[in-house]
Amino acid sequence: MGTMNRMRENTGVVLWILVLSFGGLWVLQDSGVFDTIGIDPLSKVIIVDGDPITFDVYNRQLQAQLDQLRQFSEGDVSPAELEAERERAFDFLVESKLREHEMDRMGLKVSEAEITDLILGPEPHQIIQANFSSEGGALNRQLLQSFIDDPTQEAVWVQIEQFIRLDRRHQKFDELINATARINDAEVEATHRLRNSTADTEFFFLRYADVPNDSVTVTEEDVESWYNENSDQYRQNRLYTMELAVKSKVATAEDTLAIMRELERLRPEFETTADDSLFVARSGSETDWSTSFLGPSGYSPSVAALLFEGDSEPEAGQVFGPVVVDDQADLIKVIATRPPSDTNVRARHILASTDDDDPGAARRKINEALQRVRGGEDFAVVASDVSDDVGSGRNGGDLGWFGPGAMVKPFEDAAFGAAIGRVVGPVETNFGLHLIEVTHRAGSDLQVARITFSLDASVATLNANTEELEDLRYYAEEEGSFAEEAQRRNVEIQPMTLSEGQISIPIYGISRAIPNFLATAEVGEISPIIELDDWVLVVHVTTIQPEGIRPLEEVESAARQQAELEAKKEVQMARMQQAYSVAGFDGLSTQLGLPAQTAAVGFEQAIISGIGRDLQFAGIALSLTAGEDSGVIEGENGAYVIRTTHVNEAPDMSDSEREALRTELEQRLERRVVNDYIAGLREAARIEDLRRDVIQQ
Repeated sequence: MGTMNRMRENTGVVLWILVLSFGGLWVLQDSGVFDTIGIDPLSKVIIVDGDPITFDVYNRQLQAQLDQLRQFSEGDVSPAELEAERERAFDFLVESKLREHEMDRMGLKVSEAEITDLILGPEPHQIIQANFSSEGGALNRQLLQSFIDDPTQEAVWVQIEQFIRLDRRHQKFDELINATARINDAEVEATHRLRNSTADTEFFFLRYADVPNDSVTVTEEDVESWYNENSDQYRQNRLYTMELAVKSKVATAEDTLAIMRELERLRPEFETTADDSLFVARSGSETDWSTSFLGPSGYSPSVAALLFEGDSEPEAGQVFGPVVVDDQADLIKVIATRPPSDTNVRARHILASTDDDDPGAARRKINEALQRVRGGEDFAVVASDVSDDVGSGRNGGDLGWFGPGAMVKPFEDAAFGAAIGRVVGPVETNFGLHLIEVTHRAGSDLQVARITFSLDASVATLNANTEELEDLRYYAEEEGSFAEEAQRRNVEIQPMTLSEGQISIPIYGISRAIPNFLATAEVGEISPIIELDDWVLVVHVTTIQPEGIRPLEEVESAARQQAELEAKKEVQMARMQQAYSVAGFDGLSTQLGLPAQTAAVGFEQAIISGIGRDLQFAGIALSLTAGEDSGVIEGENGAYVIRTTHVNEAPDMSDSEREALRTELEQRLERRVVNDYIAGLREAARIEDLRRDVIQQ
C-alpha cells in the first residue's frame, strides 16, 4: 500500500521529469495556474505554419524547465537564466510542432498492439520501468496491474498511455530519418587511420609576418584591389545604435542600513533563543542551519578571520555582528566549541626560489631577508619587497588559514610546530627556501548558527527604479526627447551599438530580450522594461544600419594590413620557391640560412611548434611516403616545405574496438541527420513569435 500511495502522489512529478528527459510535445491537464496572472491561456504565442501554440502550452514547458533548473541549482533563477530558458522553451516547442507536422505528413501511427507491448511486454517503456519497479529495480507487474485496474487512477493512466504513444511515434520518426545513417567498414577503417596515424617530419618554414614592413610597397590600388576581391570578409549584420537608460539593482545605502537594522533587531532574541535551528529557519536566513563543527579552513576567509582572530577564544553563546562579510550581512552565533580535530594555522611566508644556475643565490637571498626581519623590519614589508611568491607577496606573504594537506610536508611541519609570532626557517621545500611566521592558531572547532541576508536592493528600491523607467518611457514618447527626459530624471544613459542577434551586451552581460526587441523595432522606438541580473533598463533605438558590406573607408586600415600581408606572402613564397628550385629539400638549409625543424604530426596532434594548429600540414605529411617531400606549400601563416621521414601507421583494431568506433560514428551521424532534417524543416517553415505581444519580456 505504501508503494501505491507514493505512486499516486508522485505521478505528476515523474511525468514532467520524463517528458523533459525524453522530449516531445506534451500538455498536462489545466491546473488553474492562469487564474490570477491575467493572461488568456489560449492566447497564441507561437504559430508554426498556421498551427498555433498557446500560452498555456508555452508556460507549462517553461515552468517545467525552470523547476528542473531550480532543483539543479538549488537557488533562484536569475533574469539571464530566465531569458535563456524562454528561448529554449520556444525552440523546443517549435521543433516539436515541426516534428508533429512531418509525422502527420508521413502518416506515422502507433498501433494499440504496440502500446500494449510497451506496457505489458518483456521490454516495457521507460516510464513504466521508472514508476512500477521494486526497490531492487525489477518491474513489479502486480503493482502495474493493480494501478491499471484502479478506477481512481484512470485519468493518470490515460496520460501515461498518451505519453507512451507520443514518445513511440517520435522514436519511429527518428528511426525512419536515421535509416540511411549507416557507417560502412571503409569509413570505420579510414576514421581509425586518421585518428591514430602519425608522421615524423622535417620542414622549413618562412613566416609571412617576418618580412619587414619597409621591404614591401602597397599602393592605394593594391588596397582597393584586395578589398574588392575579399569584400565578403567585411560583410556585417544589421547594426543598431541606441541609448540605454539604466538603473542599477545594487542595494542603496538605505537598503543596506535597513538590512543591518533588521539583524540588530533579531540579535537579542538570537542570543537568548532556546531553539537556534528554528530561529534561523524563521528568520529567513539564506544560510541553512548546520550541526557541523569546523575549524577556520572550513569557513570563508572573512568568516574565519571574524571567528578565530579575536583577542580571545570564542565561547558558546557568543554572537558576532551584524557585520558585512563576503558581500552579505551576517549574524553569527557560536553554538558549541570542542577541541580542534586538526591543526589549523594562519601564516605568512617569504620565498626564495632555487636558481639552478646559481645554487647559492636562494640561500643568500633568504638570509638577507631574515636579517631584515630580525633587524626590526615588518615581515609583510619584506615579503612584499623580496618574496618570489608574487601572489602572496602582494599581501605581505599571507597564505590565509590552512590545515593538514594544504602545504608540502616540510612547510606544514614547520608551520604547525611554530610558536605564534616567531619567524622560523629557512625551511627547504621543492619550491625553494622559506621564512615562515604563524600569526594565528585555532584553539577549537566551532559549531555556529548564521542568519545571513544578501545585500540586495529592496523591493521598494526595485519598484522605484521600475516606475522611474516607466515614467521615462511615457514622457519620452509624449515629448519626443529620450535623452533630455533621462537627463532631467538623472537616469544614466549608455550609448551602445549592437549587431543583429547579438546577445552579449558590453558592460551589462547576456541578454536575449534586447535582441528580441531590436528584431522588430523601428527607429525611435522605446523598449519595454528589460531586467538583467544586475540592471534594469529600457532601450531607445536611434539608428538602424541595414546589413551589407562595410565601405572601404570604414575598413581601410584592416584592408591595408591584409594587402601588406599578401605582399609579404609573395615575398616569402618567391624566396622559398627560388631556394627549393635551386637546391631541393636537402639544400634549403644552406639557401635559406635556416636549420630544418622537426615535428611528429597527425590529425589528433596537429599543433606544430612555431606554426600552430595546421590540419593542412598534417594532411600533407600523412599523404607522403617516407623520404618524399611536398614541394613548396602556401600555408595560412607561412610558406613551408615538408619531408616525411617516417609514417607511423595506425595499429590494427580488435573486433570490439571496431564495433565501438562504428557505434560512435553512427550515433554521431544519426544526431547530425536528425538535426539537419529538423533544421531544414525549420528553414522552410513560417514561424511567428508572438510572445512579445502577449507576455512582457
